[in-house]
Amino acid sequence: MTTWTEPRYDFDFAVAGGGPAGSSAAISLGQQGHSVVLFERETFPRFHIGESLLSTANDAFAALGVTKKIEAACFPKKWGARLYTHDGQSGRYVDFANAWKVTRPQTYQVCREEFDRILLERARDVGVDVREACNVITCEFTSDAAILDVASRGDSATGRVRVRALVDATGRGGMIARKFNLRSEEPRLANIAIYSHYTNVPRLEGPRPDDIRLIARDDAGWFWLIPISKELTSVGVVLPKDLYRRLANGGSSEETLNRTISDTPIVEELMRNARREWPVRVEKDFSYSASAYAGDRWILAGDAGSFLDPVFSTGVSIAMESGIEAADELHRALARNDFSASSFAAFSGRQRKRFETFRRFVVGFYTPQFRDVFFSPEPPKLIFRSVVTMLAGRWNAGLWTRFLNQLFFAMISIQKRFNITPPVFRRDRDAGYPIQTRSEDPIANGAPPLAPPVGQR
Repeated sequence: MTTWTEPRYDFDFAVAGGGPAGSSAAISLGQQGHSVVLFERETFPRFHIGESLLSTANDAFAALGVTKKIEAACFPKKWGARLYTHDGQSGRYVDFANAWKVTRPQTYQVCREEFDRILLERARDVGVDVREACNVITCEFTSDAAILDVASRGDSATGRVRVRALVDATGRGGMIARKFNLRSEEPRLANIAIYSHYTNVPRLEGPRPDDIRLIARDDAGWFWLIPISKELTSVGVVLPKDLYRRLANGGSSEETLNRTISDTPIVEELMRNARREWPVRVEKDFSYSASAYAGDRWILAGDAGSFLDPVFSTGVSIAMESGIEAADELHRALARNDFSASSFAAFSGRQRKRFETFRRFVVGFYTPQFRDVFFSPEPPKLIFRSVVTMLAGRWNAGLWTRFLNQLFFAMISIQKRFNITPPVFRRDRDAGYPIQTRSEDPIANGAPPLAPPVGQR
């Protein structure tokens, strides 16, 4: 007679990666009473780009139990963004307080070393076995387990861990996405970011001095200026690849950054007395998605699944949100003892929908018509409020907000043929905007409905 025995596991779940997505997933699983091991290949604190958050990050802080720790860290407060054209003659304020159904509009600009450390320590507090300087080398999936081979950088020791399922939060490295060839690059967002940290950059005047400044060059490039402490400001320029090659002209990254600062009048003025405190860094080709966000006994969270150009600061907030969602999905999977890819279909669909919603705005931003409307000093208030709602993180807003966002894109479509707002940005070939076919056009593929949804007029 054969006796069935339940498979043995070292932990219920494993998380690969200790950034915001991985920590959020681990914390959520720990809070739900599961045994969890988290492997992080680096030793914290460590540098990471991506400092500006969305308002909806506050919902994640509450769910993860870190709200008080985030407040105590005294990160610069962010209420929105100041938009400027290259010459400082046009632009306006984006106020998250105007967004619909946002729990708390004020969020933060964060130093990622400290922010990521807070989340990782919270994972330890809820009982997660956090192992830094440990890298997941390989992963295999059987009918009843996820099996990981892990290497410790400290003593070169290797080991094998058997769990029910794995959350891949390995960021751009994308362990599972590369293993199963899931990744799809975004050729229209093949951009390059050049950045560093500076002191002596003046803050905004008024009651909200630490909001992000987003400055559009007269070509397809743009700058961010993000206060990340009382002294430091993160300053970077993002350029489409062809424009970068033309402006760099064989020079170093430092020379290219300095050149773009000097030929953007408002940035040149702001940086007149600035002092660079870090080496100049470069990030390339950072937009991509995945053909699947979950499979048999694995789930992708944060940048391991997809990432978009940083223009609207979605990265960290989406990472935390997707990490929490991954944990909830695994909690349900354990309850029904079903870790199959088909059981994760709703999770995958949600990740894809969120990516596509933000992507439409990001791709639109790299057209001069979008910028003409977006940087207009006097946009239609109701329509722009719906745009601010999405940019605050409410990507899954109600039908009325979605309808108004469709009208926003209709305005951009009209701007291509008629100047409903004065054209501010260059249209010539050397401006460097990506070439766009109609099939790739986020405006052409999202024509607005003829009337508002029933009950929302």
